Amino acid sequence: MPDARFFQTLPERTVDDLAAAIGDRVVRGGDVRIAGVAPLNRAGASELSFLSDRRHKTALAETRAGAVVLSEALVDEAPPGAAVIVSSEVQAAWARAADLLHRPHALDPLAGPPAWLEDDSIVIEPGVVLGPGVSIGRGTRIGANTVVGAGVQIGRNCQIGPLVSLSHALIGDRVRILAGARIGEAGFGAAPSRSGPVDIPQLGRVILQDGVTVGANSCIDRGAFDDTVIGENSKIDNLVQIAHNVTIGRNGLLAAHTGISGSVKVGDNVMFGGRAGIGDHITIGEGARVAGGAGVLADIPPGETWSGYPAKPLRQSLREAVWLAKQVSKTKG
Repeated sequence: MPDARFFQTLPERTVDDLAAAIGDRVVRGGDVRIAGVAPLNRAGASELSFLSDRRHKTALAETRAGAVVLSEALVDEAPPGAAVIVSSEVQAAWARAADLLHRPHALDPLAGPPAWLEDDSIVIEPGVVLGPGVSIGRGTRIGANTVVGAGVQIGRNCQIGPLVSLSHALIGDRVRILAGARIGEAGFGAAPSRSGPVDIPQLGRVILQDGVTVGANSCIDRGAFDDTVIGENSKIDNLVQIAHNVTIGRNGLLAAHTGISGSVKVGDNVMFGGRAGIGDHITIGEGARVAGGAGVLADIPPGETWSGYPAKPLRQSLREAVWLAKQVSKTKG
């Protein structure tokens, strides 16, 4: 289930009710009661999951989900104990169902427990809004006109700049977040449907470990279901984009305009030059370095330096650049 500090779980529904609401057909198990949604590998008996890609049939066979949304072609692959909803737009159907079962908590300070401040060393500058259930540790300063959403936990001796927005986030000690940063907004995800793209609910969190710095106007999206995690003592420059489900290890360095796509895994002590771009579902090993302007479309082994577009090991990239320059010179001659 999504973290109750950030998401309200709405009343459970039967599979029949959900299918009627999202416009799809029940094959079996219409009376099964569903209380939430989850990926196949994490779903339990009261949760709805989906599979839209045959490559992940193993996960479908092993799921413990109470119900699944499948295409007509995959119905025979459904686990025997699960209720089944058939849809021609599987992911969009699951997204619509998720909206019927989960909702982010409202910012209304009267909607839940008041913010908890550890002691009077905390400084709250003018115009700050604190949502219900917020927790702030001693020695922390919150800058003017910053908005801290429901349930956000902020550790000790943090410096939060002005005009920052924080939501769906757990923030460690000694974290610095500079002006205008956006932490915990919904990650980018949309499923195609006959009526146009459908937003996929983002039901995860952002975790900033101790000593992290986030530069001005940088954005770190919350996870789609798992968490987006920034490791201890990592330093993020201004205008950096980190997408949902990214995990960055300890002591990472990310220069300005770096963009990291969803579900990237980054080891400890990795450095990114300015304007580096990382494709989704890529793994970057410990101690690797990505040169400025590189476009990474493949996994990078530990300790290597890559550059260019598409990025390659540095020596190979330089040799290719030199060879290309020579060919151009010959052509001009």
